[in-house]
Amino acid sequence: MGAALRRGALFAGAFLGPFGGGLTAAMLPELGTDFGVPTASASVSITAYLLPFAAVMLVSGTLGERWGRARTVVAGYALYVVASLACVLAASWAVFLLGRALQGVANAFTTPLLLAALAASVESDRIGRALGWFGSLQAAGQTSAPLFGGLAAEVDWRLSFGGAALVALLLAVVGIPGGAAPARGDRRPRLRAAWTGPVLRLGVVAGLGWGALAGLNFLLALRLETVFGLGAGERGLVLTALGLAGILTARLIGGAVDRLGARRCVLAGAIGGGILVALIGLVPVLGLVVAFWALGGVCSQLILVGVNTLVLGSGGPNSGGAISVVQAVRFAGTAAAPAGLTPVYHADPLAGFLVPAGLLVAGVPAVLAVDRRRRAEP
Repeated sequence: MGAALRRGALFAGAFLGPFGGGLTAAMLPELGTDFGVPTASASVSITAYLLPFAAVMLVSGTLGERWGRARTVVAGYALYVVASLACVLAASWAVFLLGRALQGVANAFTTPLLLAALAASVESDRIGRALGWFGSLQAAGQTSAPLFGGLAAEVDWRLSFGGAALVALLLAVVGIPGGAAPARGDRRPRLRAAWTGPVLRLGVVAGLGWGALAGLNFLLALRLETVFGLGAGERGLVLTALGLAGILTARLIGGAVDRLGARRCVLAGAIGGGILVALIGLVPVLGLVVAFWALGGVCSQLILVGVNTLVLGSGGPNSGGAISVVQAVRFAGTAAAPAGLTPVYHADPLAGFLVPAGLLVAGVPAVLAVDRRRRAEP
């Protein structure tokens, strides 16, 4: 019973990280009112979480492997509890942002190690299925966070952070299965074991694949407003289609990765996703745009689960560090998408979609081809 509970806690942890990241998206006006800052400035609460999260993940996986997965994950959850309570009790905007930053740091020490622990707890021919479920719960957390945050803000936005603290506390008590003991002496994982050519190339694939597909929600929101005249609530509903499609097809995606191979699935997701992104920018029919965006959720999960399987299925000496670096580059790509593509969209709306489509169709296969060639070299 205890082992099954800990296994379930792995998947619950997958939900909590993205949930915390998107929790403030729907409560920006309420935050602005309470802390006396403009709504536009309140959006910094999202950046305050994501930047430390991505930056610390460059090293957190390796440090966690050194310290031991189980104890590091529990410590990460404990920090998440403290950070969430800091947000609840914050009397100033600076303290609230500090709490958000600490939430991001805490999540950086849980997500990669949960992935590594999950891969180590299943048979090699079922890694794709397990990572598919993990990815679906991450998508569920990302998709549901604005909804729960918005509902809580109708009463008091602090309730959502109190709930997040309670969930993190419960996960810390349960722990995780198969927590590797702290490595000692010459067995201590080194950063250079994670910062290798193959790992960095897969990170680039994840950054291109996620940033040019799932990370285009802001671009689609602009198109929904300017072309179709949708309001904020309607735009939010459309944007959830990508995450919902990823959740509903998780088992199929994981099974496809196990049967067909992770590399093939990444290629299929990138090429299919590129075609869908181009169509989203071209088609003037709202129903088709929504359908293409939902199918994009399937393609984004093919890329994500495929890349994670390639990293964790290789059996390297520092799997936690490797997947941590890949996830950091993935989120860096997602963070770069708005800054890089918004000016392109304003200059030419169609080009705003064709550029990321080209990165998916041409860029991802090119990086994978280089990776295959380098691996084959003696």
